[in-house]
Amino acid sequence: MEERLIWADENLGIGGNEYKVSSFEQRLISEIEFRLERSPVEESDDDVQHDEDSAGRGVAPSFDQKLKHYKVFEGMPVTFSCEVRGDPKPKVYWFKDGKQISKRSEHYRISRDPDGTCFLHTAAASLDDDGNYTILAANPDGRVSCTGRMMVQAVNQRGRSPRMAPGQMRRSRSRSRDSGDENDKIQERHFRPHFLQAPGDLIVQEGRLCRMDCKVSGLPTPDLVWQLNGQTIRPDSAHKMLVRENGVHSLVIEPVTSRDAGIYTCIASNRAGQNSFNLELIVAAKEMHKVPSFIEKLQNTSVAEGHPVRLECRVTGVPHPQIFWKRENESFTHNTDRISMHQDNCGYLCMIIQPALKEDAGWYTVSAKNEAGIVSSTARLDVHAQWQQPNLPKPKKVRPSTSRYAALTERGLDVKAAFFPDSSPLPPGGLVESEDL
Repeated sequence: MEERLIWADENLGIGGNEYKVSSFEQRLISEIEFRLERSPVEESDDDVQHDEDSAGRGVAPSFDQKLKHYKVFEGMPVTFSCEVRGDPKPKVYWFKDGKQISKRSEHYRISRDPDGTCFLHTAAASLDDDGNYTILAANPDGRVSCTGRMMVQAVNQRGRSPRMAPGQMRRSRSRSRDSGDENDKIQERHFRPHFLQAPGDLIVQEGRLCRMDCKVSGLPTPDLVWQLNGQTIRPDSAHKMLVRENGVHSLVIEPVTSRDAGIYTCIASNRAGQNSFNLELIVAAKEMHKVPSFIEKLQNTSVAEGHPVRLECRVTGVPHPQIFWKRENESFTHNTDRISMHQDNCGYLCMIIQPALKEDAGWYTVSAKNEAGIVSSTARLDVHAQWQQPNLPKPKKVRPSTSRYAALTERGLDVKAAFFPDSSPLPPGGLVESEDL
């Protein structure tokens, strides 16, 4: 008796088409069922308990609806289902090619509804899932089984043959010996394009690279057309259409301009039909960049040893530049008890040395760097010995005042309050040495 194999994936546009199972496949299915009837199993799909002494007083298991056969592309979800009847409630076991599928499997999900409908589901079919799936239902009054076939087809890449696992290759050769040209007829069937992967809406900054990736199945291999606001996109120096080895199609735009914003449509078509998806590309305005520049540069300064000294300047730039300080070849990366670096939101930069020592003398450089460029200013600090006069008061220190440029007092220097009340000192470790300096 011939069994009919139904291609059950409606997304492929092939629902309702049928072809005959080869005699080789029929013998394989019969052999699996024969072996299952005579082999022990480990666990059922749920915790059903039976009283074996009740045999003969119930109803043997039966199927109101048997398993269907599926032909799908890899990556698609597949669910086998059938309705099982019997009293007491039958235990149910699932097998693939005669090997039991554990209810704890991570790849397959086994479930049963209260009405007796049993399910075996995989979220994404792989080439290894190609095979025969059998459900066995048993209670003390009997056992019954039925088998469904899953054929998994690799997603083709243009110009290449479908990828096959070793087991699939063996099955194809065996089937062709039994069924003659039947396998050739299967390959001649047409499948409507189906997108396995498609991008969502995108926001890309002007001047950057934009890449839209998609993956499509279909037989024969679909042709892809990209459109912007309904107009076909032609390849040029800024727009390229690529196909990678894994079958992913890409539209690459570099650099993105404001003219590239809009609704994009990707249309895949072949002799079986067409499919498409849409997305919106939003182009964000390019951030304005301005090379740093010094409004006020560092000035050569001389100070008596033991007195405080301030090296200051003012810089602008968009975005706000990063600041680096150096003395000769030595970089200042953090504040110390005696030397501190500060800046405010208006571009005012300041280094305070308090008190100045002989070893502080030398050439000081401050550099400002952002994405648009870098600029530096250099000045000399001289530290000279002060005259020792016994009647002279000790050196005065700068105290806080409303002026940035300070007054002298005996109470010490409060830099934050005195020079830039709206600023904050640089945090420790907030400065790093730039390789560009």
